[in-house]
Amino acid sequence: MEKEPIKDIQILADADAVAKAAAKLIAAEARAAVAARGRFVAALSGGRTPWLMLRALAGEEVPWQAVHVVQVDERVAPAGDPDRNLTHLYESLVEHAPLRREQIYAMPVEAADLASAVERYAMTLQKIAGSPTVLDLVHLGLGADGHTASLVPGDPVLNVTDSDVALTGVYQGRRRMTLTYPILNRSRRILWVVTGSDKVDALARLRDADGSIPAGRVQRGNAVILADRAAAESLGAK
Repeated sequence: MEKEPIKDIQILADADAVAKAAAKLIAAEARAAVAARGRFVAALSGGRTPWLMLRALAGEEVPWQAVHVVQVDERVAPAGDPDRNLTHLYESLVEHAPLRREQIYAMPVEAADLASAVERYAMTLQKIAGSPTVLDLVHLGLGADGHTASLVPGDPVLNVTDSDVALTGVYQGRRRMTLTYPILNRSRRILWVVTGSDKVDALARLRDADGSIPAGRVQRGNAVILADRAAAESLGAK
């Protein structure tokens, strides 16, 4: 059976416009979640446009006291390393929004025993968002090779079905800790933020739910794509 494509696609002028639109969407989702369930649990990814998005989010109307931020993925690197997504989360949110550091739940990638650390993070997610864990929103990026989170082509992590968190092999010089398909596909909302001309092919394949790329295996029913014109160049054909 042919998979349904993602239908909610918004194409904006540039990365800055995408970041601002994404911030507004996250703020609206946060207000709705807090009104309905008393809290908002969001999983955030890294990247240049996402840091702009988070700076913009700091200026939006958000019920910050009820917000819980978890990580989509993280590089195995020391605390404060510029490669760490956590470093930028702190810089973007804690320094610019009324969000306390303890409201950001860091993946424990500095642990000596990473296998146990994976299990601990999965338990942390359960404490925040129930068991099985259901996240209110997952923000995802898209690599030119079709990866998302740290679900990269050819890595055994793609086949993990019995855990919400897993470790990858070495990718671009570092191992990663990442959320897996089961938890991504249980989430209430998937927000794709895609910018740059190097994403043209991958974005078209994501839109069409092409399961041959890792991103194409993420659920589509409640997904929205925010893309800039450079990334969306090929989408006008369909």
